[in-house]
Amino acid sequence: MEEERELQTADFLIVGGGIAGVSAAARLAQHGRTILLEAESSFGYHSSGRSATYYHFGIGKSVVRGMTAFSRAYFETPSASGTALSPSPALFIAPPEMLAGLDVLEADMRPYSDGLERLDADAVRDMVPVLRCGGDGIIAAVLDRTARRLDSEALQQDYRAAIKRAGGQSIAGASVVAIEREGANWIATTAAGDRFSAPIFVNAAGAWCDEIARLAGVVPLGLQPLRRTIIVFDAPSDQQTGDWPFTKTAIDDFYMLPESGRLLACPVDEVPSEPTDAQPEEYDIALAAAKTEHYTSLAVRRISHSWAGLRTFTHDRIPVAGFAPDAEGFFWLAGQGGYGLQTAPAMAAATESLITGGSWPTGLADWGVNQVDLAVERLQIGQI
Repeated sequence: MEEERELQTADFLIVGGGIAGVSAAARLAQHGRTILLEAESSFGYHSSGRSATYYHFGIGKSVVRGMTAFSRAYFETPSASGTALSPSPALFIAPPEMLAGLDVLEADMRPYSDGLERLDADAVRDMVPVLRCGGDGIIAAVLDRTARRLDSEALQQDYRAAIKRAGGQSIAGASVVAIEREGANWIATTAAGDRFSAPIFVNAAGAWCDEIARLAGVVPLGLQPLRRTIIVFDAPSDQQTGDWPFTKTAIDDFYMLPESGRLLACPVDEVPSEPTDAQPEEYDIALAAAKTEHYTSLAVRRISHSWAGLRTFTHDRIPVAGFAPDAEGFFWLAGQGGYGLQTAPAMAAATESLITGGSWPTGLADWGVNQVDLAVERLQIGQI
């Protein structure tokens, strides 16, 4: 009979080593012993490692934009890994049928960015010469000069270093297969038989958050993972593409950005999926190429690489941070969708406040983000 492993105890036990989990762990580790468990062999393997890694105000509702604005100060603070942000404007383009959508987007972004500029077709063409402009093509755009490129790996390294400095542990290859409540503590058992105990259990498992809840006997939230695909192809040899902005349609349909001498393109697909190691489908790869050729004069002759990732949302597309009403000590940190990286510092600060009982971060309130906006109770609760 196999001997039962020694129980490892902590004050905070976090499941999920994506950006949500590591950022929250870095904060909580300052308040008590923290153990972070990641199922994969490396951290940030799924959504956090497959993002376009941009910081901009062109996605999400006002709560998301407020958390994005709050997070900027953290990103701009130099660390051992350097600064996580690098200048790279975002260009939101509109053909005639998207012009009304561009107007709405500009109005929504304006309270959060002082770097917006309205461009006509000629100015758009000057910035990205391959875009199809004029006539039925792109006739207007909004340029956001406050947008930045994020370094997701540097963020991961910084957060894990902070966990270690505070005496916490980050453990990869620790797939949780059983969760139970014993007295005042949650006990998590991994596939390897290791056991971990803490009174506070933080569910930051991304697309697997509802599955983790079911293991714990907690009512799930009805989270929906959605698959998104990106293709990589050679940039035109006669163009200097390195300075091109992140370019996205005003209404979710297409985006493109330069990357290491090549171009990335996405059809902004949202395909419902089960929690899984997402892989690109042939149809979505072809759709990305077709949309690239629709919005630009580029011919996508050879796709050098493609990948897919899951973006997991709550029904109202606002992340959730709060204790489950049906399970003492079980904390939800979920539904970051496509903005997990750019809102991570804000979500971590909110998590720290809610778990430790500290004051709500003044900066979040200043940007119009309050505890009730992220509360579990606002969601339609499903069934186990």
